[in-house]
Amino acid sequence: MNLLMKFSCEKALLQSAISTCSRAVAAKTTIPALEGILMEAERGLTVSGYNMNTGIRTHLEAEVSTPGSMVLNARLLGEIVRRLPDDMVTFSVSDKYVVSVCCGDASYEVPGLSAEDYPELPEVEMQNSISIAQNVLRSMIGETAFSVSTNESRPVHTGALFEIDDTGLTMVAVDGYRLALRREKLEQMNGEFSFVAPGSALNEVEKICGDIDELATITLGQRHILFEVGDTQLICRRLEGDFLDYRNAIPRNNPISVTVNTKDLMNSIDRVSVVISEKLKSPVRCLFRDGSVQLSARTASGEAADVCRIDGDGRDLEIGFNNRYLMEALRYAPAETVKMELNTGISPCIILPEDGEENFLYMVLPVRLKAQ
Repeated sequence: MNLLMKFSCEKALLQSAISTCSRAVAAKTTIPALEGILMEAERGLTVSGYNMNTGIRTHLEAEVSTPGSMVLNARLLGEIVRRLPDDMVTFSVSDKYVVSVCCGDASYEVPGLSAEDYPELPEVEMQNSISIAQNVLRSMIGETAFSVSTNESRPVHTGALFEIDDTGLTMVAVDGYRLALRREKLEQMNGEFSFVAPGSALNEVEKICGDIDELATITLGQRHILFEVGDTQLICRRLEGDFLDYRNAIPRNNPISVTVNTKDLMNSIDRVSVVISEKLKSPVRCLFRDGSVQLSARTASGEAADVCRIDGDGRDLEIGFNNRYLMEALRYAPAETVKMELNTGISPCIILPEDGEENFLYMVLPVRLKAQ
């Protein structure tokens, strides 16, 4: 039997690589190879998943005795490797693409596919790039991605805006009901530029990034974006179109400013939200007074009310909010206390750091209240 490919690697490393790359494998496609994972053995092993929109590839150490490449069904490969004992795994591929997998006393023989059937991941010709600590990028994505739109009628808003200038990196996500903004300084940058990255791809970048100070690199190409995190690369398409002019969309001359403990206000919203459900929707009614905000909700399930202490005078402003939108803005705000800026019952609420250093900003649009 002529071998097309043979390599050995640690089961734990391979399982981690498969888990990472499987998230970019196409679920249903007319190209059978895209339901698989591409494995290329030369100087170590490179594992890739690709769904024609997002591609993930990662490199791991392996002992390669016969260099080569092949494609194996992602679901089957994942199930096999997950069940193997914690030991060295050996893959052998015959010239008829029969794949033999051996680990300890366990062995499998499964059909593979030629790597020639697998579309090439796009090349990203560098126009600009930045480097940022993995833990910082991960937190920036996590603290904005919840506001990415799922409405395909405005495709550009199904992603997050990255703006790089002399102040650093600003990320903005908006879905028509709320806006999330995070800003961080950069140590390394290459000019001023901006782009929009798909929210689905950013969710994967967040999972790939570790809670470590090691740098991740973002490279901008003409049509694609490359995220490099350690030994893993994620390539996705840029989203085209006019992103919201967020600077003009955020009202900043707000006469009312109060400070609140984020956890306390979240707990109050949670208590009054008990009577609200998908079937029984109702805004949370907020009455901002001097030193407190009174929250209430009323549906066919009943009525609920609570009071949360605040610092400042709310001037008896009554305003309504979608409970989930206000709760999420508070939950993702990276601070124990925040400043809330308000104007009228139909003006947006702005949530900012208490200390004035605006490394985050959340805007939540109100819901019109009916007279009680």
